[in-house]
This record gives sequence, structure tokens and C-alpha cells, in this order.
Amino acid sequence: MNRYLMTLLAGVAIGAIALQGLHAQGAKQKAYAISEIDVLDASALGAYLPGARKAIAAAHGRTLGTAGGRVVQIEGGPAPKRVGITEWDSLDDAVRSTSRKPGPTWRRSAKRRRRQSGGTS
Repeated sequence: MNRYLMTLLAGVAIGAIALQGLHAQGAKQKAYAISEIDVLDASALGAYLPGARKAIAAAHGRTLGTAGGRVVQIEGGPAPKRVGITEWDSLDDAVRSTSRKPGPTWRRSAKRRRRQSGGTS
């Protein structure tokens, strides 16, 4: 009888460990992107944001509220003017969202930024 009881307890323990291992494999950690934003052209930003928000949502991402982008410096170098924080359900979703081809609005604003910074278009 003792032998059967020990075998039963060992089987339950092994099953519990295996179940815990399977549960840990299924849990994905969230991914975050923190962006420093310096707006050079407010009208271009206004045209860019709706498409960017749609692309982030399509990749299972969410923008997190940052008090209107306001930044308070606590330590280190000068703080950026604005900050954006985006959360994704997984790192895979975050990578997929950045690997898509940029749309025409983004390309136009990128060319404008290069011209303003003295780069070539």
C-alpha cells in the first residue's frame, strides 16, 4: 500500500511540475518602445499620427499616456521635448510593426527632415 501511495504522490508531483513548465512557456512578456520626439513640422506630425496609430493598433500595440508628452528631467542630460511610449503584447508584435514599409506620408516627412537637417534626399 505504501508503495502505491508513494508512486501516486510522485506522479502528482511530476504532473504539477510539467504543468507549471507548460504554463511558463505560454506566457509572453510585453514589449515597450520609448521614443524621444522633437516636432519640426506640426502639420506633418498631424498628418502622420493617424496612420501611425492605426499601424500600431494593427500590430497589437497601444500608446500609453505620457501627460501630453511632457517630460520632467530628474537626472542626466537635457530632457527631450516630448516622449512617446508604446506597449505591444509581445516582442514579436513590436518587431513586426517596425518591419512594415513606411507609407507615403512618412516618406514625405522623412525627405523634409533630411532637407531641414542639411542631408540629401
